[in-house]
Amino acid sequence: MKIMSIFGTRPEAIKMCPLIKEFQNHPEIESCVCLTGQHRELLDSVMDIFNIKPNYNLDIMRENQSLFTINIDIMSKLEPILVKENPDIVLVHGDTTTSFVSALSAFYQKIPVGHIEAGLRTYNKYSPYPEEMNRSLIGKIADIHFTPTIKNKENLLKENITENVFVTGNTIIDSFKYTLKDNYVFNCSKLNDIDYSKFKVILVTAHRRENIGQSLTNICNAIKQIVSSFPDVLVVFPVHPNPAIRKIVFPILSDIKRVLLIDPIDVSDMHNLIYRSYFVMTDSGGLQEEAPSCSVPVLVMRKETERSEGINSGTLKLVGVETDDIFNDAKLLLTDENEYYNMTQSINPYGNGLASKYITKILIDWYNKK
Repeated sequence: MKIMSIFGTRPEAIKMCPLIKEFQNHPEIESCVCLTGQHRELLDSVMDIFNIKPNYNLDIMRENQSLFTINIDIMSKLEPILVKENPDIVLVHGDTTTSFVSALSAFYQKIPVGHIEAGLRTYNKYSPYPEEMNRSLIGKIADIHFTPTIKNKENLLKENITENVFVTGNTIIDSFKYTLKDNYVFNCSKLNDIDYSKFKVILVTAHRRENIGQSLTNICNAIKQIVSSFPDVLVVFPVHPNPAIRKIVFPILSDIKRVLLIDPIDVSDMHNLIYRSYFVMTDSGGLQEEAPSCSVPVLVMRKETERSEGINSGTLKLVGVETDDIFNDAKLLLTDENEYYNMTQSINPYGNGLASKYITKILIDWYNKK
């Protein structure tokens, strides 16, 4: 069975690489990896950590790229590769533009599509944008759907997607076996200089397209208020390379004591930093799944989340994008021991770290029944 895995951003890579590593344990699988290069700098380090060499790299990233250029570049460069390789199935992940365009391209070639991390929904097509529409459209194209949770499967069933829907857990949990280490030494030297026994470290990430502007300004102002109110808090904020994000974050936070602004860090640094953090504040999707694996509470700085399982289990709290709301919920975790303890003891709803094994077995069974 020839399986072509196509992805192009760092979050996709972190979640697809454990699956590709599992394929390597099965001689009956021929694995072909195609990168689009939607995020070039952030992607390479993940591939190095997992020691995976791509068969193809479309290298589409360009200055001031837009959703239009990403679509056009992927589709035009992917067509001859799909024709040449003619895989038995194409795997795409989640909700990126890379995933949607790759699924559509495979459909045009009448190649079956498997959707990893299927069934997530907010039911607001502009939030997150364009991810909500991307994953909904992939759901219409895909032939096999691998959902992280039962709730995700139920979402698909409500949309009359009823065949070949499997609950597997999330492959992000699988990745920790490759990254989390005792006595870890960070590749980012500034992270080695932090006294984790002295400070309550809050890890912050913010990069959502819909948060760029006033919402990101509000987030930065909340961070200022938190560190000024709690002298035992140190904020670590890996800042996304998007110039639109950096021109908001740095003027507000660059001179604030106990706010460490750093460049994006690799997945090993990120996972080990999560493990050492008191709690996480994020608008990311992946961190909503990663932090609960380390029993670390998460404040989600968005208006809605497609990961309602985390809210229901108590591992996440949706705090919105207003300065006062973010500050008040952070203050609660910093001052109320019971509130903090309850969030750390919640059960991770995203699986047991065996998702890659489950998905591989399902794919082999599917192929053998063709």
